[in-house]
Amino acid sequence: MTTIESQHAGGTALSAPFFFRGEVVEGAGAVHRSRDLGVSFTTPEIDLDRAVPLRSEVPPLLDVALDDIVDFLVEAGQRIRDPRSPFVRDCIDRMSATHTLPRAQLEAQVVGAAGYLDKRVLHAVVEQNFPDPKALDGWVPKRDFLGRKSFVRAFAPRLIHVLPGNSPGVAVKSIAQGALVKGVNLFKMSSSDPFTTVAILRTMADIDPEHPVVRSMSAVYWRGGDAAVERVLFRPQYFDKIVAWGGGDAIDNVVKYLGPGLQLVSFDPKTSISMVGRQAFDTEETLDCAAGLAAEDVMVLNQDACVASRFVFLEADEENADRFCDRLYRRIAERAAAAGGNRPLDSELKEQIRTLALLDDEFRVWGATDGTGVVIRSEAPVDFHPVGKTVNVVPVPSLDEAIRHVGVATQTVGFFPFDRMPDFRDRLAAGGVQRIVHLGEAGPSTVGNPHDAMYPLHRFVHWMVHEDGAAAIPIGE
Repeated sequence: MTTIESQHAGGTALSAPFFFRGEVVEGAGAVHRSRDLGVSFTTPEIDLDRAVPLRSEVPPLLDVALDDIVDFLVEAGQRIRDPRSPFVRDCIDRMSATHTLPRAQLEAQVVGAAGYLDKRVLHAVVEQNFPDPKALDGWVPKRDFLGRKSFVRAFAPRLIHVLPGNSPGVAVKSIAQGALVKGVNLFKMSSSDPFTTVAILRTMADIDPEHPVVRSMSAVYWRGGDAAVERVLFRPQYFDKIVAWGGGDAIDNVVKYLGPGLQLVSFDPKTSISMVGRQAFDTEETLDCAAGLAAEDVMVLNQDACVASRFVFLEADEENADRFCDRLYRRIAERAAAAGGNRPLDSELKEQIRTLALLDDEFRVWGATDGTGVVIRSEAPVDFHPVGKTVNVVPVPSLDEAIRHVGVATQTVGFFPFDRMPDFRDRLAAGGVQRIVHLGEAGPSTVGNPHDAMYPLHRFVHWMVHEDGAAAIPIGE
């Protein structure tokens, strides 16, 4: 048992330090409780003066070449992946007490996310987000058809990042993206993970505490909705945009502070689904394959990720649907056993599932509520949000029927068979879906692709125009 684990077992509150532009700040000025597990942790009192970047200051990264920023991020990625990293080891020790994911998955998340800090990946992200990446390094000259000249720059923004609690890997990507756009960044950590962001920034400061990337980053924690903090920080005098991840309550809380000069870039709550066609029943081998692929999508981050499937719309009659459900449950249970760290479902969800199990005419339930997996077959989608390795299979006479169940909150659709995807993608997009993938591939994503129907980095920056005032050419000449 590590020192941190011993402290937690003995009832001592964990310490979650802050980071202000290269300096780590320890303290126990405030006591908080983690969202999911109710574990106590302490933080320093927030020094709002240190958290607020002055408008009179030129952003530290403004005149640093993008290539130099990428090189620094790549070096940081190598340090994060080093198993001897004291900052990452300490982070995992602490986060294991506050987070619902098993320790092995937390380690895989943090170290795996460091793969984003790869030169090819980072350049691909920039090139996909910006038609002309030169706009990040300086003023790009333009001339319109009338002969008017101007210069355009993707100017360094001032960003507050409201980070999610379900995926510690998002901290790595958010830091990298904040650096790529040369922003001044304040990261609001979550109560489930008030550790990863500081661990990554400490790793960077260990390379060079004066590097402009390090001096562009701060990370703190406060309880979401704390008006004493948010009334001060969420102002256009200090920040341009709030980049918010999280559930509906978190997004709604941010929205009330928006106004002229302070915008929201929202990665708001999403639900993902699967669509499985009748071809899954062509052979026993095909059925096994489709069930296994569907289980892969359910089990992304133990079903804590937005991309994790929660509903499977299955082109089948009831008899075949039950065959699929039985195999799907077994595949989920196998993966749950391999992952370990299973937590029982909360009492409300348990009661809902137990009630459904009694309604044999409309529902059938496979599995148990002990966190090892549940599959519910029903004539229509259940009216609650399946979590904790719980998935709802809805038989439909045709996948065309499934389209009426998608909306703007539907992020990813895992689809089988693959050759039918082109017939559905336009209709899914019209319904609000943002992404369609092969069944079983909800987790991986093509480098640089849009996220939540947008190119995020393009939204982050402050697009500035310098009109040169050249004489115009009259139209028609």
